[in-house]
Amino acid sequence: MRIVDGHEDIAWNALALGRNVRRSALETRRLEADGPIPERNGLCMLGLPEWLDGGVTVVLGSVFLPPAHHALGSWAQPAYTNAEEAHQQAVRQVDFYHRLADEEDRVTLILDQAGLDTVLGSWEGEAPQVGIVIGMEGADPIREPAEVEWWYQRGVRSVGLSWAAGSRYAGGNRAPGPLTDEGRALLESMADVGMMLDLSHLAEKAFWEAIDRYEGPVAVTHANPRALVPTPRHLSDRMIRAVAERDGVIGIVPFNGFLKPDWSRSDGKEAVALRDVAAAIDHVCQVVGDARHVGLGSDFDGGFGAESTPAGIETVADLRKIAPVLLEMGYGEEDVAAVMGENWLRVLRAALG
Repeated sequence: MRIVDGHEDIAWNALALGRNVRRSALETRRLEADGPIPERNGLCMLGLPEWLDGGVTVVLGSVFLPPAHHALGSWAQPAYTNAEEAHQQAVRQVDFYHRLADEEDRVTLILDQAGLDTVLGSWEGEAPQVGIVIGMEGADPIREPAEVEWWYQRGVRSVGLSWAAGSRYAGGNRAPGPLTDEGRALLESMADVGMMLDLSHLAEKAFWEAIDRYEGPVAVTHANPRALVPTPRHLSDRMIRAVAERDGVIGIVPFNGFLKPDWSRSDGKEAVALRDVAAAIDHVCQVVGDARHVGLGSDFDGGFGAESTPAGIETVADLRKIAPVLLEMGYGEEDVAAVMGENWLRVLRAALG
């Protein structure tokens, strides 16, 4: 069964925290055990050995950087104060992905459908590769809408207009607001090159305008149903249906705070189970009437770690454990395969031209 993960903060972890994704996540934990990183970003969950062991075939690797006015802490430097600084920092992250693929023969940067097919085919032999599709989380690094084509040439295939704190293009889930005029122009430039629009983190007003305006492929790389955890970070049933109507996919996040209302680290990871992940997946399926529009978007190592994921999930390799739970709930093998990866592959093919 092919697993596709719609969101992992790989480059940010490498550049801000010095984590080496080519190393096992468990080895990274051992090396970090006596330092400050686990408290800042949780117990590491990402590593190439775990990708390969868990059958994680394709990952959307984020380009993420926090604005200075919403910094994660004094340790999370640099943080940007203007578009030029955001641009420079994002270039470093994109360069990281290119360097990783150049230096590691088990990692491939996916730029088109042919590259995707190469990665998928590699799992039929003895040398499987993990494919990375670059997605920008928050569009502030794009200095002006006309620059979209330049980012596309550098390998970016997905763009979210805003992170939580908002951007000059759109309101975010912690900074309500609509699209700006620049945001509307940015959507036009993205459509011209065929990028995927990531609707994660958008303020609700911006979400509705963006999904109505944008004619290209859409997805929500990492968000959960608002019916289960009622915050602006998540999707209402009406929003879920709108994504399905565009044949998009919603990546469910196996983060305990996104699965159980009012969960805190003091409750322990055992307070949330794999069935809670399956329940979030099932909610999307029930709202839209099929299993075609939901997948996984782990957001692993994106501000939380293994201490904040459901019992049974210690690293990215454990995403595979979600499949048996869905089967036990009565989902057929074809639908489970769709949730675990095939839905993402369908949407990615549309975005890769």
